Amino acid sequence: MSQSLREMTRQHVDHNQDRARQETRRYDDKDEVNLPGYAASLTAYALAATGLVLAGRARGQRLPERYELADIALGGLATHKFARLLGKASVTSPIRAPFTEFEEPAGSAEHVESARGGSVRHTIGELLTCPFCLGHWVGTGYVASLALAPRQARTWAAVFAVSAVSDGLQHVYDRLRSD
Repeated sequence: MSQSLREMTRQHVDHNQDRARQETRRYDDKDEVNLPGYAASLTAYALAATGLVLAGRARGQRLPERYELADIALGGLATHKFARLLGKASVTSPIRAPFTEFEEPAGSAEHVESARGGSVRHTIGELLTCPFCLGHWVGTGYVASLALAPRQARTWAAVFAVSAVSDGLQHVYDRLRSD
């Protein structure tokens, strides 16, 4: 690459970084929102989704024209349970520990944790402690799995859906016993 092309590229990158910093300050002048971290996680999500589509195409598989209601219901219940398990459960705290700080027990074998560390570590910590955020990632994996490996996807979904129903029944039982 010639020196002038490198210099032009560097100037272009610097200019765009300056504009991004200005837009960030306009959006959040108190620096309370981690826009670069969120942009990076959105980029990672887009790349992961693109990778799943490309993997399907490489195997000669296409996304289904439509999904069965039973797959959506089962997957929704399983995604909820799995995202909650990953994001809050005591048993999965070793996965979150490098990115979070324990604050207190939350009951029902769950923890309250907060993200810690620098930009990337903090962003991952926020993702891992947010079942709503994890739900998008888990749901994407499930839907992609329905196209790539439907039997395995439904088996995974059945396991976590049964677990979610069991959790609900445990809470009902505890309520009935305490009243």
